[in-house]
Amino acid sequence: MNDYPDEPGFRDTDTSREAAEAIAPVSARLQRLALRAIHAAGANGLTADELAATLNVSRWTIQPRTTELRRKHLIVDSGTRRLNVTGKRAIVWTAAEVREKAA
Repeated sequence: MNDYPDEPGFRDTDTSREAAEAIAPVSARLQRLALRAIHAAGANGLTADELAATLNVSRWTIQPRTTELRRKHLIVDSGTRRLNVTGKRAIVWTAAEVREKAA
């Protein structure tokens, strides 16, 4: 295992490996759902918190999928920031093709 970003990544600890193994059966589906939602948001994009709310999943489940999608060059940092639920600035992700059309 660990054909990242096609499979969930993990750090060099047993708990990290176990978490990656647990999410692996659904990670590809979650990536597809996340990409669809980000694409549907268009130029407005979505933060990880907004994406989690849109998909009705935990932020901790979906945020790693954004990293995987970014590594696959399917989504990009829009350059925009919005506040997340903790009041911190968060990256707004857009589909790579949306960004390319805007350029």
